[in-house]
Amino acid sequence: MIPVPLRHHPVIAMQATTCRLAILLSLAYAPLLAWQSNILLIVSDDQGYMDLGSMGSPDIRTPRLDQLASEGVRLTSYYAAFPVCTPSRGALLTGRYPQRNGTYDNFRNDRVNDNYLYPQHEYQLSPERILGMDTREVLLSNILSEAGYATGVFGKWDLGSLRRFLPMQRGFDDFYGFVNTGIDYWTHERYGIPSMYRGNVPTEEDSGTYATYIFEREALRFITNHKGQPFFIYLSYNAPHGASNLDRNIRGFAQAPGRCLDRYPSPDRIEGEHRRKFMAAVTCMDDSIGRILDRLDEYGLTEDTIVIFVSDNGAGSGGDSGPLRGRKGRMFEGGVRVPFLMRWPGQIAPGTVSNEFVTALEVFPTLAAAAGAELPQDVVLDGFDMLPVLQGRAKSPREVMFWERQGEYGARVGKWKLVDSRRGGGLFDLAEDPGESNDLSEELPEVRERVESRYLEWIRQMADAEPRGPFRDF
Repeated sequence: MIPVPLRHHPVIAMQATTCRLAILLSLAYAPLLAWQSNILLIVSDDQGYMDLGSMGSPDIRTPRLDQLASEGVRLTSYYAAFPVCTPSRGALLTGRYPQRNGTYDNFRNDRVNDNYLYPQHEYQLSPERILGMDTREVLLSNILSEAGYATGVFGKWDLGSLRRFLPMQRGFDDFYGFVNTGIDYWTHERYGIPSMYRGNVPTEEDSGTYATYIFEREALRFITNHKGQPFFIYLSYNAPHGASNLDRNIRGFAQAPGRCLDRYPSPDRIEGEHRRKFMAAVTCMDDSIGRILDRLDEYGLTEDTIVIFVSDNGAGSGGDSGPLRGRKGRMFEGGVRVPFLMRWPGQIAPGTVSNEFVTALEVFPTLAAAAGAELPQDVVLDGFDMLPVLQGRAKSPREVMFWERQGEYGARVGKWKLVDSRRGGGLFDLAEDPGESNDLSEELPEVRERVESRYLEWIRQMADAEPRGPFRDF
């Protein structure tokens, strides 16, 4: 039997289940803090389903993340809430479908596709600069801050560049990172525009330093400064996303320092070089994560720290979807089913592997419950506390999940997956065909109709939800 810490005594657990602890916090604040676990939420960028050794990759080297998997739970049917970066991360931090929280596409300038270099005055008026997640949305950082946590985000923000959208106005105490969807790993520019911030202030102080190492350094600093109180770190790497550089010899490739590149042989073909740099960026990130986990060990914090590692969406250029069809940006499994690891000593048994159907929408309520944080009033959450599922004490109550972008959609209802996209589609039985190779639409028209009706019902629910910007009309 897994030992249950004092903070999960039945009386306290009952109170945490309701997540309405305002009175308890005011009366017994100090004792409650002693029971709260630290939280380290690590997100990688465009890492495919099989881009970990523990997920079956034969060629990528991720020893520290593989160790993390062996020390907790590894999920094989975990889904991102969106197949591209910005909405996926917004859903993770709000616990709400992108269509409900109002951020259901990237905040991105398209003219960079034509190698256009934005002058500063024009960039300041562009969608990439002025769009952001609705300020009425409640983020995980908001509720953890109110529950007494020190909160820091290091790395990719991607939820808006204007001051009102930045992390320091969204419940975070500390921020060092870039504010948009991708950068050059060394210059920290996005297609020629400097993009790094410390707090609310743009900075070029670390230009020339590899971004992964900067985010590691800042996370280590934050742990050292806050080791005596509960803390929440959102460690949001840009690795192994392709570099956002106008130089086509750099653009689209991940970047890594020589000592990481040297672990992989040079290939003969350009496709192999994409893969080599991708793997090197992942391995470099793995090293970085290992040093952060070592810092937790050094301070005796490992036993009381929840660690989650997850990719924001499916495989980018150079990534590996393994047995799954598709990749980043697509509604097939390879675009939305991603690696997920979680370690919580005393709560999740080491070496657990689960194929239960869970999603990014579960992370917010799970961590809120773990922290004893009060859930936001009058806010519809789309997930649930998945800890009993991860412990193997319950089956996942999730039966459906939906994705929609630019006229394409994917709908999972039980074991059935319906895809409608410009790249093809059909009805698939994921229990028998996770690679989505056998379209059963003609064979099982009644099943297709049933799944489609559930999708249309979801569309109506999202349309009826209280509108949120930046894309909804209100």
